[in-house]
Amino acid sequence: MSDPFDLDDDIPNPFQPAAPRAAVGPVAVPPDAPWLRGLNPEQLEAITTTEGPVLVLSGAGTGKTKVLTSRLAHILASRRAQPWQCLAVTFTNRAAREMRERVGALIGPPAESIWLGTFHALCVRILRRHAEVVGLKSNFTILDSDDQQRLLKQVMEAEHIDTKKWPAQALMGVIQRWKDRGLLPGKLTAAHASDMAGGRAQELYVLYQQRLLTLNACDFGDLLLHNLTLFLTQPDILAQYQDQFRYILVDEYQDTNVAQYMWLRLLAQKHKNICCVGDDDQSVYSWRGAEVGNILQFERHFPGAKVIRLEANYRSTPHILAAASGLIANNEGRLGKTLRPGLNHDASAIEKVRVRGVWDGPEEARTVVEEIETIQRRGEALASMAILVRAGFQTREFEERLITTGVPYRVIGGPRFYERQEIRDAMAYLRLVNSPDDGLAFERIVNTPKRGLGDAAIQMVHATARARMLSLFEAARLLVETDELKPKPRKALTTFCDNVMRWRAQLDLMPHTELTQLILDESGYTEMWQNDKTPEAPGRLENLKELVRALNDFESVQGFLEHVSLVMENAENSDADKVTIMTLHGAKGLEFDSIFLPGWEEGVFPHQRAMDEGGNAGLEEERRLAYVGLTRARRRVLVTFAANRRIYNQWQAALPSRFLDELPEDHVERDAASGLYAGGGASSARWNNDGWSGSSRKPPPTIEASSWKVTTRAAASGFDEGDRVFHQKFGNGTVIAVDGDKLEIAFDKSGNKKVLDSFVEPV
Repeated sequence: MSDPFDLDDDIPNPFQPAAPRAAVGPVAVPPDAPWLRGLNPEQLEAITTTEGPVLVLSGAGTGKTKVLTSRLAHILASRRAQPWQCLAVTFTNRAAREMRERVGALIGPPAESIWLGTFHALCVRILRRHAEVVGLKSNFTILDSDDQQRLLKQVMEAEHIDTKKWPAQALMGVIQRWKDRGLLPGKLTAAHASDMAGGRAQELYVLYQQRLLTLNACDFGDLLLHNLTLFLTQPDILAQYQDQFRYILVDEYQDTNVAQYMWLRLLAQKHKNICCVGDDDQSVYSWRGAEVGNILQFERHFPGAKVIRLEANYRSTPHILAAASGLIANNEGRLGKTLRPGLNHDASAIEKVRVRGVWDGPEEARTVVEEIETIQRRGEALASMAILVRAGFQTREFEERLITTGVPYRVIGGPRFYERQEIRDAMAYLRLVNSPDDGLAFERIVNTPKRGLGDAAIQMVHATARARMLSLFEAARLLVETDELKPKPRKALTTFCDNVMRWRAQLDLMPHTELTQLILDESGYTEMWQNDKTPEAPGRLENLKELVRALNDFESVQGFLEHVSLVMENAENSDADKVTIMTLHGAKGLEFDSIFLPGWEEGVFPHQRAMDEGGNAGLEEERRLAYVGLTRARRRVLVTFAANRRIYNQWQAALPSRFLDELPEDHVERDAASGLYAGGGASSARWNNDGWSGSSRKPPPTIEASSWKVTTRAAASGFDEGDRVFHQKFGNGTVIAVDGDKLEIAFDKSGNKKVLDSFVEPV
């Protein structure tokens, strides 16, 4: 694999293969030392191989934290270094605290002197000592994300950049990606060019950095960037830290970005004793700058490195491990390892990974919640179970089903569905249209998205409402008929009020799902998130689509609003035993007895946007995410997919995820609800409920998009390779492969797509 970044011109690489040093250090350590007890051979090797660069490939559940803490204890106990000569880097404060506590339990007070913390915390510590070198004072301020965006917006406005067309938040994302790669403004080349802000992104980056220095401030990206500047321009300062840090340990190395790698490589140049622990199969954060190439090319970056594989898993059952290993083996960009059970399991109690196909989303939620209740009745705690979704919009149906059945739950890593910002905003529009007297709803969305209504205009509406004893909406309608407001806010408020009244007039005339979509579009709210370039924006748009879909289950907007009000009354008790709902990204590093993995369908998981934007690299990261999901489970896994999803009030047939075919058959129990197609891809005839393949059972039904009726059609397609066809969404194309009733078509304008033959017609 080619190196994704070539840094040799900037940072000399003195690492050369060296003769192995004696395993015994300055002081012999007894073989029964506390940190050396109960280890398998690979763990022992990772702990005692102290000299030279070491990469510990630590699979899921293989005890990497134990290895890291024991390695630190071993280095200090053998007197290879003093505590302050050890640098241990983590990604979260929680991980840093846990490591310090564990090392402290092994070696006592000396653990407090170790340089142990996150990249940002350690960089701050260094930068405070040498701030003047990079133009700061030692008491510099670290700006949070809101302050960063506000400052950048000021810079953009001073340069007459239209911040509505080019939001500061989007430009900040570009700048932070540059910083993640260690790129100062002067290091940017044509290859890094961005069309953001009319092609002036690099110029604005320069001005933003100048403004930060004027304010004696820096953002989080600067902490590493200034450290790199410090080391590369001040060799005496670099030498000081190179001398000091005789041993460097890094956790979660697969999540490092380019700037972090450069920082580590600089510090490790003298002693070369750097030990990085990570798992290339769990690199799932490319969207926030993580560079999987760091771990894949460790041996190239650090010649003479020793690679030690931790493959004994102490978490999951053999079936789960085999399923996860079989799946991830389909990735080409990996160093390779195979997990094996590190514990003895009761063979009679071991369940295979179950894969269940259901008819639609609501049935999927019922199936999962019924399984949760069954497990709970056997005496297992709800807290030992988790539903892991690929995207936030998937949580709604599970939340509502859990509420309906009275099963307590918590959403980790984000608010519950109806508590999300975009859902609250959209609900406020519906509340105001349904009841114009709703003052709280009026306040929330009268200037969302921005309509040019300043604080003075809003205060005048409030004053009029109080003086006339009117609702805020009626006060606004009255106010726009006067000359109290300036022309611009008056016009904006007039348009807003007219829109609300026009939407209200449609309540009984237009289907409420269509009306909701109309409101979101005409208000500019959908466009606001479409123009937002932050990583969260696509997820917010997906949540809005799910909100519109949710309205299908109710007869009216009012009925839906009443339902949500009752849902929101679901009391939150942090001490209660609860099922956990979270995204797969958020679940990394956690473990549960029972894991439920819904939505394994093409376009949902693997996610279509990830594949469209990342190509094969995006697909491989999606597969790593599936591997993460499977390996969170200790005892059981239930994977589900739905044959149909309702999107924008239309049923769409869904193809099972390609990942389902990659699960090895010997370790999977497949089960499809009666009448469904058998599954995805080439192995689609292997479902165990009745075994429709080779039996007298009728072929599976599909949904005809044109009639919205369930019909039965032959499994064999009426199309052949080379046929010209038309698809309502993708246009004209040529059939290039036929698999039963599934076609692969090379569309003239949309590229290759896999579709059901019921969605195309011959031309």
